[in-house]
Amino acid sequence: MAQSSISRKSGDGRLTAALDPHDQGPQDACGVFGVWAPGEDVAKLTYYGIYALQHRGQESAGIAVSNGRQILVYKDMGLVSQVFDESTLGSLKGHLAIGHARYSTTGASTWHNAQPTFHPTESGSIALAHNGNLTNTAELAKLVEDSALEGLLDVRVPVSTNDTSVVTALLAHHPDTTVEERALELLPQVKGAFSFVWMDEHTLYAARDPQGVRPLVLGRLERGWVVASETAALDIVGASFIREVEPGELIAVDESGLRTRRFADAAPKHCLFEFVYLARPDTLMNDQRVHSVRVEIGRRLAREFPAEADLVMPVPESGTPAAIGYAEESGIAYGVGLVKNSYVGRTFIQPSQTIRQLGIRLKLNPLRDVIEGKRLVVVDDSIVRGNTQRALIRMLREAGAKEIHVRISSPPVKWPCFYGIDFATRAELVANGLTIEEIRRSIDADSLGYIDIDELVEATTVPRQNLCRACFDGEYPIPLPDPVLAGQGLVDGGADGGAACGSFETAGPGDVDGLTVSLTSAGAVDALGRP
Repeated sequence: MAQSSISRKSGDGRLTAALDPHDQGPQDACGVFGVWAPGEDVAKLTYYGIYALQHRGQESAGIAVSNGRQILVYKDMGLVSQVFDESTLGSLKGHLAIGHARYSTTGASTWHNAQPTFHPTESGSIALAHNGNLTNTAELAKLVEDSALEGLLDVRVPVSTNDTSVVTALLAHHPDTTVEERALELLPQVKGAFSFVWMDEHTLYAARDPQGVRPLVLGRLERGWVVASETAALDIVGASFIREVEPGELIAVDESGLRTRRFADAAPKHCLFEFVYLARPDTLMNDQRVHSVRVEIGRRLAREFPAEADLVMPVPESGTPAAIGYAEESGIAYGVGLVKNSYVGRTFIQPSQTIRQLGIRLKLNPLRDVIEGKRLVVVDDSIVRGNTQRALIRMLREAGAKEIHVRISSPPVKWPCFYGIDFATRAELVANGLTIEEIRRSIDADSLGYIDIDELVEATTVPRQNLCRACFDGEYPIPLPDPVLAGQGLVDGGADGGAACGSFETAGPGDVDGLTVSLTSAGAVDALGRP
């Protein structure tokens, strides 16, 4: 495989997790984006698409583009805006592309684990991006190992340690068949949560696991098609939202149009935490605007846990919609009591101990004139370890708050996620070891209320049986193997490392013979892309 590096002035590629890396909140695995649009600048469309999905992953970013002859991949550690510039995007020419913004759940935070992953095939190459987390990585890795030992699988690529690279290698091995047919063979064997977007030289593919745990949507451009983790990414590139990619569905787009195949029966288990925190508020999810769902959650929270107070204020930004709903329902005035520094969330500089002692003030600063002498209702999306809330309440009391009533727009988080969200370990989750009253005392609030899980489910209007609620109730909808084999760190490369500069990856005629992949017809589809 031809490969060359392009050096850039940048940081060391290591990202802290907000203010204190030892006190990070829940993080989603990734955001994915794909576009097939001849005649359009697909690299820039993809850049803006993953920029819109930056909240889903901030460790690394990458784009793969095909010009019909070869796939060129550029990826690096850092935010989307740090990884790409005009000259880099200008060199990525083609008619289809995929993009990825990553937060690691399986595999170390290194350059080699940045996505899209890349692999040569017998007739060309493929690049793949993944949102989610697999639960049978051990089984899939064994298939790769066996195929490599038998000489059936080309392993001439840099070693990656994430579950995505394992799937990429297996998809690349498709003798005597097409990429599409190989996907239909492989996808039923892949267990866990996955929204895959991948490509060969000519075709864009997308697939969603049978439970549809992680979101994936389909959009239409005037001259092409788009797939993305959220509808907000469609909006930013001017694509019309068509529908969600259905659980258990495989989509392919090429010069013949869009076609769809089903590789498994749908058994929907949409992630409930997407509604609470992960998705952008302007995203459309299950035919509802996420902002509206969160406002409704706040209204229900006000009915369930009223308070005698002077002001309802959010912990920005994720607590804002629920705080609006709480204020509307309670009749208590809504106000902004905390100012957020939007540029602190991700930094290349580790905070010193002196800076850490300032606590949450680097990220949030109180407005004393608003807070002093007031009885406050403070609305937040979740409590994980409790450290942030403890520091926040101390800061508000120092600013003169008379009373502080904390309201949380999710139930207590008691269980880890194996489907693509990086929570603290179960031992670190404060709600796992303490009662609500004990948590209240621990964070020094005057009162504490979590929304009831039944109220939260009703606010989404999604049937309870169609939601994954595992982090709240411990009921995992996709069977888990022994935790050691669940894919969490199974093929982890260890400590952070790898390249600190961006690198192009490409396969050309000198590397792999033949670059044309013929796809079998999959039948006609209607205007919404359904068979």
